[in-house]
Amino acid sequence: MSDDHLIEHRIDQQELLRGHFLHAFRDTVRLPNQKTATREYVIHPGAVMIIPLLQDAQGLKVVLERQYRYPIGQVMIEFPAGKLDAGEDPWVCGQRELLEETGYTAGEWARAGVLHPVIAYSTEVIHIWFARGLKLGERHLDDGEFLDVFTATPAELLAWCRDGQVTDAKTLTGALWLQNMLSGDWPLTWQSIA
Repeated sequence: MSDDHLIEHRIDQQELLRGHFLHAFRDTVRLPNQKTATREYVIHPGAVMIIPLLQDAQGLKVVLERQYRYPIGQVMIEFPAGKLDAGEDPWVCGQRELLEETGYTAGEWARAGVLHPVIAYSTEVIHIWFARGLKLGERHLDDGEFLDVFTATPAELLAWCRDGQVTDAKTLTGALWLQNMLSGDWPLTWQSIA
């Protein structure tokens, strides 16, 4: 089946902003019915989110963060995540971000998939990785980065998602992956780090 009846074609482009982190454009597009419209969107470098699994004497827990997010003016509960550097492999980025933000390294990793958190106005793609076999070391936060690291059971996290305490799109998607992985419905292929 062809998607031609849905596809829009750019006929003009205007740069709106070239920031340190984001690049914004306003494009004029030709719609499938031959009319024109404008589309404003942001080019994003991409990111990685890690779902760290910590097994302790009380059972399975996930490692989470609390971080103030300026655009919405709230402290948010999130899985560890960070932006990709230019040309950086997502798995390498995941290892770097897990250590920098939480102090943990992981003995095993599993790629879950990707998500596009804001498809209406951004090119952002977030690569989802699970990590287990965690060992705690010293974290190395970026200059100007402030966050709390804590653990919760999967049931606690899912209750916070249900009750609206967790509203971050990537963390909600991560909770869905976690729930389905734990039920056996979405199996993962684990890789050990030598």
